Amino acid sequence: MNIFDYSIVVIYLVLLVAMGFSFRQQTTKNDYFLGGRNLGWKALTLSVMATQLSAISFVSAPAFVGLREGGGLHWLSYELGVPLAMLLILSTILPALYRTGFISIYDYLEQRFGRSTRILISFVFQFSRAFATGIMIYAVSLILQGTMGIEAWQAIVLTGVITVLYSLQGGMKAVVYGDAIQMIIIVLGTVACIGFGLYHLGGVDAFVSQVDPSRLQAIKPDSFGFDGEGFGLLPMIFGGFVLYASYYGCDQTQAQRALAAKNTRELKFMMLANATIRFPITLLYCFSGLIVGTLAMSDSSFMQQIPTENPDWMMPIFILNYLPHGMIGILVVAILAAAMSSLSSAINSLAAVSIEDYCRLTNKTYAPHEYLKKAKYVGLTWGVITLVLSLYAGDIAPTVIEAINKVGSVFYGPILAVFLLAVIDKKLVARHINLGLIMGVAINIFVWLVLENIFWFWWNFIGFVSAIFVAYVMKLLLGGEIKKSVAELTLEKADSILTKTDVVILLGAFVTMIVICLLLPSLFV
Repeated sequence: MNIFDYSIVVIYLVLLVAMGFSFRQQTTKNDYFLGGRNLGWKALTLSVMATQLSAISFVSAPAFVGLREGGGLHWLSYELGVPLAMLLILSTILPALYRTGFISIYDYLEQRFGRSTRILISFVFQFSRAFATGIMIYAVSLILQGTMGIEAWQAIVLTGVITVLYSLQGGMKAVVYGDAIQMIIIVLGTVACIGFGLYHLGGVDAFVSQVDPSRLQAIKPDSFGFDGEGFGLLPMIFGGFVLYASYYGCDQTQAQRALAAKNTRELKFMMLANATIRFPITLLYCFSGLIVGTLAMSDSSFMQQIPTENPDWMMPIFILNYLPHGMIGILVVAILAAAMSSLSSAINSLAAVSIEDYCRLTNKTYAPHEYLKKAKYVGLTWGVITLVLSLYAGDIAPTVIEAINKVGSVFYGPILAVFLLAVIDKKLVARHINLGLIMGVAINIFVWLVLENIFWFWWNFIGFVSAIFVAYVMKLLLGGEIKKSVAELTLEKADSILTKTDVVILLGAFVTMIVICLLLPSLFV
C-alpha cells in the first residue's frame, strides 16, 4: 500500500464517522434502536446482507472455493435453504414480532411464556453473539495486518473504535445506512477481483481451460451427511432451512432490521430481496475464488506466498500483488467495511437486548433522554467486551471459528421451535416450551458427542424437530391453561403477510438455485 491507498482508507473512515454523527438526533428508544420504524426495504436489504456476507465470507469463501483442500463450488449449497426459511418466517414469526412493537424480540417470549423463557434465550444470544463477533474481528485483524502493515491489535482498535463511534452516535439508522454503503463497496470489490483475476490469467478462455474440474461441483446429491461427509444436498436443505429461519427470524441482530421497517410491506420486500439477491452475490464470491485460485495454481510465485496451513491469505495477497494502487485501498476498505457491518449490528442489537432485559427484570422505567444515555453506555460496554475478546482470541481462534458454527447449530433449531410454537399454538405454556427447548439442546449435544458421523448441519433440523416433539409430549402429560390475554396476543399476531405471488417467487428462487447448481459444471466444458 502507498499513500494513495492509505488516503482512501482514511477518507472512508472519516466519512463513516461523520455519517454516524449526522444521525445522532434521537428522542426515543424507537428512534435509536429501530430508526423510528421508518426505514425502507432497499437500505434494510443491503444492511442485512452486509452483516450476513461478512469479512470472513469476503476472504474465506473465495479461499474455500478456489484453494482449500476439499473445497469448491459446493459452498453454494449453504444458500439453498434461504428461500424456504423466508417462506416460513414471513408466514408466521416476523409478522407476529413486528406487530407487537417490541424492541427486543425476546420481549415477545416473556409475554407469551413468561420470564424464564426470555432470560434463557436472551442469555444464549448475548453470550454467543459477543463471542462470535470477537472471533470474527480477530480473524479480520490478521488480514488487515498483512495488507496495511500494522499490528493485529492496532487493526482491532481501528476497526472497533470507528465502528463504536458511528454506531453509538447514529443508532440503527447509522448501522443500516453504513451497512448499505459497505455492502455496495464489498460487491464492487468482488467484481474488481474477478476482472483483474481474469486479466492476469489471460481472459475467460484461459480461465476455463485451466480451472480445476473437481472444484466445479456445487451439489453432492449422493451425500446424506450421516457418514462423516458434509455438504450433502439433504442436510444443506433441511439444516439450512432451520438455520436461516432461526437466524433471520429469531436472532436479534437480524430480526431488529425487520422491526425497523416502515410497515409489513417493506418488511416483506426486504426478506424477499434477501431470498433472491443473496445467491447471486454468493456466486460472485465463488467465481472470484475460482478465478484467483486458478491464478494461484498457475503462478508459483503467488502460491509460495500463501501459507500452506492458511489458504485464507489468498485474497489479501492477490489484492496486494495484482491490483493497482487506489484499487488496493478500495479493497482494504471493503474488508474493513465487511468487518464493521458485523460489529455495528452486534453492538446495537446487544445493547437493545441488554437494556430491555434490565428494565424488564428490575421493573424500572426511564425518561426518553435518560434511556438513550444508558443505551449508549450499554452499547459502549458491549463494544469494549467484544474488542477485548478479539485481542485475546489469538490462541483459540483457528479452532473456535468452527466450534462457534457448531455451537450455533446446537441452539438454532430449538430456538426456532420456541418462537414458532409461540406464534402458532395458543395452548402451549412455559413448562411445555422450556422442557422442549432444554431437551432439543440436550439431544443435539448428545448427537455431537456420540454420533460423530452426523454432519453438524443436521443438528439444526434435529434440534428443531426434537424441541417440538418434546413440547407436545409435555403438553399431553402435564396439561395447562393459558391466560386469555396471551392467547389473544398470539392469535392476533400470527397472520401471514405473504401473497400467492410471493410464495411462487420464493419457491421459484429455491428451484432456480438448484438448477443453477446442477448446471454449473457443464458451463465450463
